[in-house]
Amino acid sequence: MKVRPLADRVLVKTEKTEAKTASGIIIPDTAQEKTQTATVIAVGDDTEKIKVKAGERVMYDKYAGTAVKIDGEDHLILKAADIVAVIE
Repeated sequence: MKVRPLADRVLVKTEKTEAKTASGIIIPDTAQEKTQTATVIAVGDDTEKIKVKAGERVMYDKYAGTAVKIDGEDHLILKAADIVAVIE
């Protein structure tokens, strides 16, 4: 399935965070305080508001976006304003 975000939206593929400590304790997603990171897959056509490109890794607000499954993998559709940084 191909998804193309509109306007100032960005489609990202979320990155899974480590859910187990070194000693083997499993930490649920709700208890993790790690930064939310993802890889940009596609961007909308509002180039004035969107400052990222496909392929870049970004950090985004924890509760931002709309979760979607594309070909069995977790993705998010974010507003450009929800992206807080580009990871270089």
